Amino acid sequence: MRACLSAAILALAVTPALAHRLDEYLQSTILSVGKGRLQAQMTLTPGVAVYPIVIARIDTDADGVLSKTEQRAYSERVLQDLSLTIDGHELRPRLVLMEFPSIAEMKEGRGEIRIEFSADLPANAGTRKLILDNHHQSRIAAYQVNCLVSRDPGIRIIAQKRNYLQSLYELDYVESGVLSDILSSAWWSGDRLFLVAVALLLFARFAFLWRRNSWITRTRSRHSLSSV
Repeated sequence: MRACLSAAILALAVTPALAHRLDEYLQSTILSVGKGRLQAQMTLTPGVAVYPIVIARIDTDADGVLSKTEQRAYSERVLQDLSLTIDGHELRPRLVLMEFPSIAEMKEGRGEIRIEFSADLPANAGTRKLILDNHHQSRIAAYQVNCLVSRDPGIRIIAQKRNYLQSLYELDYVESGVLSDILSSAWWSGDRLFLVAVALLLFARFAFLWRRNSWITRTRSRHSLSSV
């Protein structure tokens, strides 16, 4: 995924690098949608003025060292502050990778926290809508969101919508090449399964009667010929 991220990171970084303010907590998210899976990378950069607020949330024991336990706890807290849905169904992001800079780098405003996460997507075909709502440290945050063009020809991005702060992001895309709802396990249940079973039985009975009638007709035909 990192190789695919380069172009999108460059696109996001051109303006923000110049416009990044010292009193903002810049949070950039890059999404990659595939069949059955969502991958994402977040880059969080605290400005010098908001560094004390951010570091207090990470270095909870205030010992000046960011332990792996503190890093994981903070990364999980970031994910908890995300709301992810696909076609109205809630998604649960899973932490994949976390990278934290040194405290000295963050104090100077040049330290970037990187968090990668993924989420399982339910199979479906047709037009789909993915919604990301980020409210982590909303009082001091500046948000940016973008989506990579999928390498899968069966996935086509239609539109990206953002609110003014980019804390709310909507992605519309078309997915093809998966089983439609009529073949899904949810479809094969309840009354539908009963009706399908009845239809199959009726078809089997029709086929049996047709074959029997054909056999009787051929037999009678042979008897008629032999009696001539």
